[in-house]
Amino acid sequence: MDEKAKASGKKMSLTWKIIFGVGIAAIVVTVVLIVVGIAKYRYLRAHADTMLRDRLVASLSARFNSPVTLDSLHLDMSNGVHVTGAGLKILYLAGPTKPDKDPSSAEPMVSVNSFEFQTNWNALLEPTTRIETVFVKGLQLHIPPHGPQHLPRVPDAPKKTSQPRISLAVDKIICTDSTLTIETTKPGKLPLVFNIGNITLTDVGGDKPFVYDATIRNPRPVGDVHAVGHFGPWQPDDPRETPIDGDYTFRGADLRSFKGIRGILSSNGKFYGKLSHINVDGETDTPDFRLDISDHPAPLHTDFKAIVNGTTGDTTLTEVVARLQKTIIRASGSVMRVGDETTGVTGHDTELTVAIDEGRIEDLLTLATKTNPPILTGFVSVRQKLSIPPGKETVAKRMKLDGSFTVKQATFGNPAMQQKVDEMSMRAQGQPKSANAQNATLVLSMMTGQFVQGGGVMDFSDLEYAMPGAVIKMKGQYKLEGNSFDFKGVVRTDATASQMVTGWKSFLLKAVDPLLKKNGAGLEVPITVSGTKADPKFGVDMDKMFK
Repeated sequence: MDEKAKASGKKMSLTWKIIFGVGIAAIVVTVVLIVVGIAKYRYLRAHADTMLRDRLVASLSARFNSPVTLDSLHLDMSNGVHVTGAGLKILYLAGPTKPDKDPSSAEPMVSVNSFEFQTNWNALLEPTTRIETVFVKGLQLHIPPHGPQHLPRVPDAPKKTSQPRISLAVDKIICTDSTLTIETTKPGKLPLVFNIGNITLTDVGGDKPFVYDATIRNPRPVGDVHAVGHFGPWQPDDPRETPIDGDYTFRGADLRSFKGIRGILSSNGKFYGKLSHINVDGETDTPDFRLDISDHPAPLHTDFKAIVNGTTGDTTLTEVVARLQKTIIRASGSVMRVGDETTGVTGHDTELTVAIDEGRIEDLLTLATKTNPPILTGFVSVRQKLSIPPGKETVAKRMKLDGSFTVKQATFGNPAMQQKVDEMSMRAQGQPKSANAQNATLVLSMMTGQFVQGGGVMDFSDLEYAMPGAVIKMKGQYKLEGNSFDFKGVVRTDATASQMVTGWKSFLLKAVDPLLKKNGAGLEVPITVSGTKADPKFGVDMDKMFK
């Protein structure tokens, strides 16, 4: 028993030694881990700013192939790792900066006033530091003009080494108070500036498009544009070739920013392409569209296809279909952005080719004249070229037109004028007894002509007005305000002078019928049409008649 007890005691002693040894080892390992943790913490506290700064600069330099500078970076490690920075600049190497230009005065491609984000200690030691959300204030994007590439003398981007690349991966970037400025090569033309209120970028990083959700305050017409889509991948050699697509809505656009136009416009559509060539398909609604020259509101709806140069603001309208009440207007052309530093004239230079088939003339006159009801009603067809240069005057005064028109089944809105037309038609057909207010038949007439408009005045040439029994050919002016008109021309009738009247007047005029018959007409008389909308005057040009 003694030997067994001794053996058992030795065995227990060995067990306790093993347990004690393991405990000591565990304590040592724990101490080592604590020491390593403390060392790691101290290392991070001592080098975290530099590590993260280097990663940020290296990642952005590699992403944009451009030198990057950062004024300040600060880490607060009291609760995880909270990072704040300021003065971030991404320089631009691929743009056409002149060699003799001072590089220090050149605008950086990207600059950020301040930014902040949250991460953790372990993420700083990973090859790729992943960041969930970055908050950015005062983002400024600046794209130099397109042209020959002249590289400024600026510090080179960091060269790649054989070591594994360390980088940052960002899931989301939220930007406020952002500005996009795009320069142009046109002499004197002001840069294109977009004030972006808020923009959220997701899936950022890598050679793939990122998703954006942006609200942009459009300067003219004033309103908020909300767009959601994809942007990228970024083309560092020529940012204008960067792909972009999305869907947009435009609400509350006040057209008062364009002189002479009124109304609240809304629009929605989609776009796709690249910055220098964006295809846009959309529609607009302006339920109260009007010109200040008339101040008569009319609903206006348009469907359009356009190509927008996002780097200049110029737009090519490939197809526009507008509905103004009952009239369909088809147009194509261009809207070129104009901004002259020397004269201060800014705006758009619009050049359009316009066509109307079987529209309503009263729809156009309601919009363009103060006369109510419109001076004329009927079916209208138009072919014209429209030009609206930029300027400080109203649209009606700046608008220039050159075209032709045809009005069918026309009647005058002024009863007194229509009555005179009805009476004239009856007499021209040789029915003078029917030429009174009680017996006259409502006459549907036809009008064709060539016109040129400028300065709020329409000049008509080769104007022909036809009614049963008579044709009137005139030239003259019509002021768009509707206050006055002045035309001169000739009336040719089927009936002779004696056939247009009754009684003794008819007998006396038979003697002069041979003198008034000209060019196959029963009567040809030079006339004048003048006056105002309230007091039209028809007369015979006696000087020309007796000549």
